[in-house]
Amino acid sequence: MTFLQLLKAELRSVLTNPVVVLTVFGGVVFYSFLYPLPYAQQTPREQPIAIVNLDGSQTSLKLERMVDATPQVNVVTRLYTIADAKQAFMNREITGFMVIPEHFYKDVMLGKSPTLAYAADASYFLVYGTVVEGLAQAAGTLGAQVKVSKMLIDGVPLSMASHNYSAIKLNMKPTFNPTMGYIEYVVPAVFVLILQQTLIMAVGLQTGTQRHGRGYWSQAATGSLLLARTTIFVAIYYLLSAYYFGFSFERLSVNHIANASELLTLLLPFLLGCCGLGLWLGYLLPRRELVTLVVLVSSMPLIFLAGFIWPVESIPAPLLWFADLSPSTWAIKGFLALNQMGATWQQIAQYWTALWALTAFWGGIAYLVARRNTKPVVTESLG
Repeated sequence: MTFLQLLKAELRSVLTNPVVVLTVFGGVVFYSFLYPLPYAQQTPREQPIAIVNLDGSQTSLKLERMVDATPQVNVVTRLYTIADAKQAFMNREITGFMVIPEHFYKDVMLGKSPTLAYAADASYFLVYGTVVEGLAQAAGTLGAQVKVSKMLIDGVPLSMASHNYSAIKLNMKPTFNPTMGYIEYVVPAVFVLILQQTLIMAVGLQTGTQRHGRGYWSQAATGSLLLARTTIFVAIYYLLSAYYFGFSFERLSVNHIANASELLTLLLPFLLGCCGLGLWLGYLLPRRELVTLVVLVSSMPLIFLAGFIWPVESIPAPLLWFADLSPSTWAIKGFLALNQMGATWQQIAQYWTALWALTAFWGGIAYLVARRNTKPVVTESLG
């Protein structure tokens, strides 16, 4: 059997294996729509909150209106005691509340700093951050207005008062994530992991399916079979990667600035390393369904060990050594730097080199395990 015939047979086998087809095409396309769906609005807005106004002055009522005007929160009710606000919060009627203390207006007029109390559920960090941001923004704006008014009373010109009411000027410009949204923060990295996990599962399932029985695979040399299988899956996943980095990023409005040639170059060792890992698992595990189980169990640890959700400085070194054996760890760093942060190829060359090292490592192990599991074809001659 020539190598071209082996390629055709392998492609036919892949496309007629329903488990592999569902994993490759169904998994990649399905997750491209499913995973970003809960975060389609990017950041929480109009979170329902309550106001507990213990002062009742015109200034405190003005603060209430300013809070309600912020895009982050929506004042749905005004309560009269902190106990009522706590009860409403526990009943999930509101996501947070603000307490305006007694003598708020008096303290403001005397130049004191009244304490505004905020409350929100910090276990939902996006919601908590949104509520606190809205309340702090409104309170800060009111405080600035009071300071400017006092400076005007003291005879300071309006133009000078509006610029000098605070000793520090804060000018925040988000870098790499202009919308400060969840999609641009996590989707580019998770998509790389999805490509890896589905590719490993597909290669492992294809290999596990052919471990028993006879077919074209039992008539081909081990090296030729592994090369043909890797070629087929790399070609398929080049197309799926283009779908992720092209159409999906455009549909989700994810920032991407790398050129196609750099992405394709970085993809090659990444896909080859994943194929080697999938071949190893397919030959190593006694049943093909165990490949899916192992890959799914490893997905969550790998995403947290990749270094973009949790800083690597806070992760124990042995766990980082384990994560470095996964192509996704290096690929995520490389793709984020290249495609989202505008890094040059020289700056991500170390990740490319590490991916080639993993390709050689997993490819070599896969070849050795395949040779050990390949049964020689016995031919009988009639004399």
